Order: sequence, then C-alpha cells, then structure tokens
Amino acid sequence: MAIQWYPGHMHKANKEIKLVMPKTDLIIEVLDARIPYSSENPEVNKLRGNKPCIKLLNKADLADPLITQQWIDYFQAERNIKARAVSREQPDQIKQTLQLCRQFFPDRNLTTRPIQVLIMGIPNVGKSSIINILSGRTIAKVGNEPAVTKRQQKIILENGIQLMDTPGFLWPKIHNENTGYRLAITGAIKSTAMEYDDVALYAADYFLKAYPDLLMQRYKLKTLPKNDMDALESIGRNRGCLQGGGTVNLHKAAELLLNEFRSKQLGAISLETPEMAMAEIKQMENK
Repeated sequence: MAIQWYPGHMHKANKEIKLVMPKTDLIIEVLDARIPYSSENPEVNKLRGNKPCIKLLNKADLADPLITQQWIDYFQAERNIKARAVSREQPDQIKQTLQLCRQFFPDRNLTTRPIQVLIMGIPNVGKSSIINILSGRTIAKVGNEPAVTKRQQKIILENGIQLMDTPGFLWPKIHNENTGYRLAITGAIKSTAMEYDDVALYAADYFLKAYPDLLMQRYKLKTLPKNDMDALESIGRNRGCLQGGGTVNLHKAAELLLNEFRSKQLGAISLETPEMAMAEIKQMENK
C-alpha cells in the first residue's frame, strides 16, 4: 500500500521556506535517528544548495547506537554537513548544537551580524522539544501527534544566533514505498492516513529479519514466527488481543506492536541502515 500524507498547511510551509531560504546562513535538519534516510526531506537538499547543514539525529535513545554511528559517518562524508546524535533525555547534547553553528562562521562578528538559522524537520520528529532546549524556555508547542507546529516563528537565541522555526512538513509524493512504511511505523504519518494492520505487518517482517531476539523476548515467543502474519497473530494471542471464536484481533495486535516499538518497549531499534538506503536509492533511479 502506498502511504501519502500532504495536507494543505504542509504545502504552505514549503512555499514559505522557499521565501526564507535566501536569507538563511545555515540549516538545522532534525531527523529521526531510527530512520535517518526516510526522515530526510528531499525538498531540503533542493532548497539549501551549498548552505552548511547540521543534521540532528533525534530520538537517538530509541535507535540502535551502532547503526546511528554508521549514519553519522555517512552524512559527514558530504561537504558542509555535520551530524550529531541527540535526545531530549540529554539536553546538554542538544545545547552543543549552538557551538557547532558558530564553528561554521569563525570569522563573523556575531554581535553585528547574527547567524540566521533555519530549523526544519518532518512531523513528530521532536523538533519543538529541541527548540525549547536550545532557547532555554518553552516556545514551541510539543505534542505526540504529527503536525503540531502550524506557522513560522523567529526565535532570538544567545550568542548571536537567530532561529527560524518552521512547521514540520513532508514532501508532495513519497516515491519510495519503504519510506512511507517507515514514516508510518515511527508515527510521522497521521493515524487516519494509514492502515494499522498493513503497517504493522511491514514492521513485523522487518523485526523478524533484523531483531528476531528482541521480538521473541518481548512477546515471550517460544519459536520464531514463520512470517509477518504469523508474528502478528502470535503477538496478539500472547497478549490477549482476541475476538469472537478465539481468533486474533489483528488491528489490536497491530496497534500494540507499533505503540510498543515507538515507546522503546521492544528495545533500541533502527529501521534502516546506510547500506539499505543506498540500495533503495539505486533501485529508485533504475525505475
């Protein structure tokens, strides 16, 4: 199933960012550490040109640390890009971003010419929490649902940095089906725009291949399920997600699996590696 979600306010945000971009010195793109490729908005690279960029791999506490380091190395191989793993559980990591911004402009007099920073990110990536930590006060509204921020706002930070916040936005068409599923698994797609059963089956298939031990341990499975449907039914049966006739309620089992992944009850899991991303990019180019 192709997953798409691009409401009107995202289209508006895209247009507004195009107007602000020429006045911007540096971009902070907030990514989900579990899906750095799938949460990297292709529109950002088109808009930023050669401007320096800091990629913050947020929610790093939820991701596989070994794979997160692979992503940091992958991004920093590109000119004018710095990447850092961060989490709101460790605010000092996030605060170091301000020093990183200044390192791109060592000779600038920031008193007379502040650094104009544009912070961007897909919905529900945790951008608002990062802004509040950087500013040292509650400025941006934080929520568990995607698309909480609806308008741009300028925030004056200390030490010569001006931060422009933007609403979280996706891109008009998600061409890579895997990207759509991963965005849905992590909660970047509004629940009304996805089919829980379908998304959970995709997640179960990946967990079986990449993290079978975590799946078996969490749901006390005695044997490894044969496939995605078998996994979802086993999870539902072990957790009492039953309906009339003793059959498994797949929708309840799907919600359970996705919610427990998002809350790290399954463990620290990454849904993609740089190697996977490069293979998918090549596949898309050959279509």
